[in-house]
Amino acid sequence: MEKTYKILVTGTSTGFGFLTAKTLADHGHTVFAGMRNVASRNQNAANELILYGKEAAGSIHSLEMDVSDDHSVNAAVQQMLEMGKQIDVVVNNAGLGCGGWLEGFTTEQFQKIFNVNLFGVQRVNRAVLPHMRARKSGLLVYVSSIIGRIIMPFTGPYIASKFALEGLAETYHCELSPLGIETAIVEPGAYATNFGANVLQTEDEEAISSYGELTDAPEKMWGGMMEQLEGENGPNPQDVANAIAAIIKKPAGERPLRTVVDSLMGGCGVEKINDVCSEVQQQLMSTMAQNS
Repeated sequence: MEKTYKILVTGTSTGFGFLTAKTLADHGHTVFAGMRNVASRNQNAANELILYGKEAAGSIHSLEMDVSDDHSVNAAVQQMLEMGKQIDVVVNNAGLGCGGWLEGFTTEQFQKIFNVNLFGVQRVNRAVLPHMRARKSGLLVYVSSIIGRIIMPFTGPYIASKFALEGLAETYHCELSPLGIETAIVEPGAYATNFGANVLQTEDEEAISSYGELTDAPEKMWGGMMEQLEGENGPNPQDVANAIAAIIKKPAGERPLRTVVDSLMGGCGVEKINDVCSEVQQQLMSTMAQNS
C-alpha cells in the first residue's frame, strides 16, 4: 500500500498546481491547496478541488495563501498544522510568467516576478522548516523549468527567477539533507496551461520602440509555440503532476534531485547539463570535506 502524506501545494488555482492537488489526492494523500483569493476570484477553483477531494482516495483542503506576503504564508502554514498536525511535503509551485523583450521590463516588474517565483519560495520554506527540522524529516519539491537551466528569448525575468530558484533549491539540498529533509527539483518543458493568462507583458514600450521590424518578434515566437502546444498532439500538463506524484511516492533517500519533464522537446539537453553540474558539485563538496 502506498504511503500517504500531509502535503502543501502552492499556486493551486490553475495549471500544474491545480492538477497536482487532484493527482496527489487520487494517490491517497491529504492535500492542502494554497491559493490567493479563496473567497472571491478563485472561489470556483477552491470549491472544485474540495469537491474532487471528497471523491478521491485522499482529501483536499483549501488554504488562503499569497506567497508574496509573509503574514499570509505564516497564517496558512499555521492553519495547516492545526488541521493536519504535520507537514510531510511541500510542493513550491506558485509562479508568475512574463513575455516580451527583456529591455522593456521595468525594475518593478522584475521585483514582482521575483517576489513570487523566488522570495515566495523562501517565505514558504522558512515557515515550514522549523516543523520539518523538529521531526527530522520532510520533502521540499520545487517546480522550476527547463529554462531554469537553458535560455530561450523573450521571457528574461522569468528565466532569471528560475535560474535563481535552482540555486536556492540546491543550496537547501546541501544544507538540509544531513537533517533528513530531502529536495526534489522538477523541470517542466513547455505545456499549455492557463498559467499563460496571467503573464506580465513589457510595460516600457518606449524602450523597445527602436527595435523596428523586430518589435513583434516575441508575439510571433510564442504565438507559434502556443499553437503547437494547444494542438491535437500537444503535450499533456498532467505529465508534470504525475511526475511530482511519482517523486513523492519514492522511498526517502531514493528521490532524484532533478527531474526533467518535457515530452515536446525532450528537455533540450537539460539532463546532460544536470549530469555535468552534479558531477562538478560532488567534486566540490568532496574537496571541501577533505579540507575541513
